[in-house]
Formats: sequence, C-alpha cells, structure tokens
Amino acid sequence: MAESWRWEYDPDAEHVIGGLDDLAFVARVETRTEELVRAAAALYLDGTTYQGASPHLRREVITGGMFVYQIVPRHQCVYILQITVL
Repeated sequence: MAESWRWEYDPDAEHVIGGLDDLAFVARVETRTEELVRAAAALYLDGTTYQGASPHLRREVITGGMFVYQIVPRHQCVYILQITVL
C-alpha cells in the first residue's frame, strides 16, 4: 500500500519556526497546510508513481503573514520551507 500524504518542515521545524513567538500564526500555517495536503492527495492520486516535474515553490498568504511551500508528489509530501510573520 502506498504511503499516505503528509506535510513536513524542511529542513526541520527548528530551522523554519525556531524562535517564532506567534504560535497562533503557526497553527494557522499548519491548518492551511493540512488543507493543501488533502488537495495534493486528490490531484496526485498515486504520487509515488508521478513522472513529471515537481510543482514550483508556492506562496500562501494568510492572516498575519505568509509561508512558502513545495509539493513533491513522489514523496507524497508538502514541505513548508519558510514562514514570514507580518
């Protein structure tokens, strides 16, 4: 059975959100990322067999800031790369 879709901080949470005091904003980022994971799972039904190029980096603007992420279908993962609090 194929691995299920997930999300991760890349390279890790300490690098991406370390020292960030606004935990409510981090929670909004994670909630929105869970929605992106569900959308990616619907778009790439079996990401492990995907043969095309990975989608480009994307930016998501949410209340209080923004974050940069990338969907990697072969990993069945949405990677959060950067968080910016405004």
